[in-house]
Amino acid sequence: MASFVTEVLASSGKLEKEDLASKISKISRKVEDTKEEVCDMITKRYKEFLPSLQRSEELMGQVEEVSKEMDTLKNCIETEVQQNIHCSMAEYAKVKQQLEKNTVILTMLGHLKEFHNAMEEFSKAMAENKYVDAAKLLEKAQLSADSLKTWKSSELPLLRALSSELIVQRENFIYHLGDEWKRLAIWKLPSSKEPTNLRWSLKTELKLTLSCSKDGDPSCPALLSCILQALAIQGDLPYKIKLFSQVLLKNMLKPLVIYGGLSVKVTEHSDGPTLTVEHLESHCQQEHSTPSQVYTKLLLVLKTLHSHLLDVSVGEKKLSAILGELIWEELSHCIIHECLVYSIPTNSSQLEKYNAVIKETEEFERSLKEMQYLQRDSTDLLKYAKDVNCHFASKKCKDVIVAARKLMTSKMHNTVRIKPETKLTLPKLPAQGSEASGKQQTVKQSSEVEEEVRLAGHHQQLSSRTLCLPVCRISESVQQLMELALSTLREAVGSSTQCAMQLFFTVRNIFQLFYDVVPTYHKENLLKFPHLAAIQHNNCMYLAHHLLTLGHHFRPHLPQLLSDGIATFVDMVPSFRKLGAQCFLAQLNIQKAELLERLSSARNFSNLDDEENYTAASKAVRQVIHQLKQLGIVWQDVLPVNIYCKAMGSLLNTAICEVMAKIMMLEDISSEDGEHLHTLCQTLIEEGPLVFVPLAEERKNTTYQEEVPLFVQKWMTFKELVIVLRANLQEIVNRWAEGKGPLASEFSSSEMKSLIRALFQNTERRALALTKIK
Repeated sequence: MASFVTEVLASSGKLEKEDLASKISKISRKVEDTKEEVCDMITKRYKEFLPSLQRSEELMGQVEEVSKEMDTLKNCIETEVQQNIHCSMAEYAKVKQQLEKNTVILTMLGHLKEFHNAMEEFSKAMAENKYVDAAKLLEKAQLSADSLKTWKSSELPLLRALSSELIVQRENFIYHLGDEWKRLAIWKLPSSKEPTNLRWSLKTELKLTLSCSKDGDPSCPALLSCILQALAIQGDLPYKIKLFSQVLLKNMLKPLVIYGGLSVKVTEHSDGPTLTVEHLESHCQQEHSTPSQVYTKLLLVLKTLHSHLLDVSVGEKKLSAILGELIWEELSHCIIHECLVYSIPTNSSQLEKYNAVIKETEEFERSLKEMQYLQRDSTDLLKYAKDVNCHFASKKCKDVIVAARKLMTSKMHNTVRIKPETKLTLPKLPAQGSEASGKQQTVKQSSEVEEEVRLAGHHQQLSSRTLCLPVCRISESVQQLMELALSTLREAVGSSTQCAMQLFFTVRNIFQLFYDVVPTYHKENLLKFPHLAAIQHNNCMYLAHHLLTLGHHFRPHLPQLLSDGIATFVDMVPSFRKLGAQCFLAQLNIQKAELLERLSSARNFSNLDDEENYTAASKAVRQVIHQLKQLGIVWQDVLPVNIYCKAMGSLLNTAICEVMAKIMMLEDISSEDGEHLHTLCQTLIEEGPLVFVPLAEERKNTTYQEEVPLFVQKWMTFKELVIVLRANLQEIVNRWAEGKGPLASEFSSSEMKSLIRALFQNTERRALALTKIK
């Protein structure tokens, strides 16, 4: 303990060693004496058990005094040592700060020296055309300038001058490299104000110069490499290549793909080749080039560029690879949409020939990989060419839908006549296999034997017109639509599963499109013209008729996914039948409304003894007859016989029902009125059935058209009413025959009584007659 205190005091340099040692020695002695006395006191205290209190207090005082002296000495030591430590640390920090300042100054001076040396060497390198070294020296000078700017006094005029000098030298260097680059590829382009077309592209020219120096030294690949690497170091090469690629694509590569009449000509000169876009006379009429022609033209351009400009390494990549990354996506997209898409066959028989295009595409990409324009193994271009089946189906489907829509929106009134012997020409389909064909032949032979046996026992057979469409007219466009559907399904036979699925469902889409488009597109005309409504009815029935068996004919020859059951059109048949019926019924309702409108002008057939009333009624009846005759002219050659007769019968029935209703409402019919009514009704009876007279070619259908009551529900009722209008009471009673006569079968007793009251005056004879009407 004493030695430690002594050492501390000795290090302070302020207290004398002897003084400290003596004091410590005295204290040590007092401590020892005190210890002995304490021990003695304790011994006496515990041995004798009766210590002296006064002596104890003195000893305690001595202990406290020694403790105070130790505390004073301790405080003195701490105070002196702490003061000396703070002084030493302040001196050390000052020295350290000065040293750091000197170090920073030396570092900045070193950077200034490096900057100066770099700029001096840069000037020398530029004079010797050592562009790579010059670029690296500029980068070194830039690093030195950046280091100087981190100094706190970076706003010094000297540093601003150095930065300005560096910027000026860098811009001069880039400008000089730009001049060298421009001399490598010299473009002659058409005016940007002109529209992009075939003639515009003919003004494009690219000259590649082999002279890389102003002195005209021939063939300097090393200097070319230096220029490109210097541009890369300066970060300007990507911009230059990108700008070059854009001009190359817009003015040379894409026009060569888009316009079939363009070609490229390479002219060799002493200072380098020139590529010129020219007009190809042999292909002047060709709208789109074939893939082979496009690949040949593109390879000529790219090979020339590679051999004279792009076969230079910049870092780890060749310049051709950099250019290829910039142009390939847009170029391949252009080739696909401006060339390959037009080369897709429109007929499945041409698909095998398309293998040549796939090989040409593979060769084209292989050549690009050899020149390093292309790095990837799988590209969209080759993938598109190989997916020819899918693209064929897509193109075929698109063309089919476009053609179908064009047919649906064409005029409907151009018609063709359908006869029972007119059958749908189904394409010849390949046999399903020798075994299947043999089995079919066996089945056919056995069925023929059974048919012969059946016919031997029963001298009857099905009519040749069974399952045939009746004679009618349909739109020529609908017949062409059906032929389009057949040809599309024929393409599906023998195709891949995916292709066949696309083509099959495209045919379904054709019919669905017809269902949606035609009623909407021709809506106004279908309501306005009865002729078109009848044609639309026939069109729908024609399609529904063939949809019944269309899937059955093709199903065995389609891929399994389709042949298992989904290759059918039967589900669409009810919709088409309903569509045709609704269209024609809407027109019938319009015609019925017109008939009723004409009869409404007959002044309810009352007071016909008045000449004006009779004239109005007669005019209304004549108008009805005229309307029916006009409809007959329009419909008779269009609609099937049975549909025509039902339609005309329904209209005639509407007219006579309206006439009967108005007559039955009359409360008083004079004899003169009765004669007039009989005359008007007789006109309907005589001229109404004329609308059912068959055409010359339909004489065999007279049975349909001679049975007027079959189609006019109230015809017999109307005839009975006409008889009543001229009959006397006895004749009426006789025809009633106590509720069993022909009159009773058409009228109720109340109706007959009401009619008798209107026709005859109130006499005993009338009363007697009324009693017999029961």
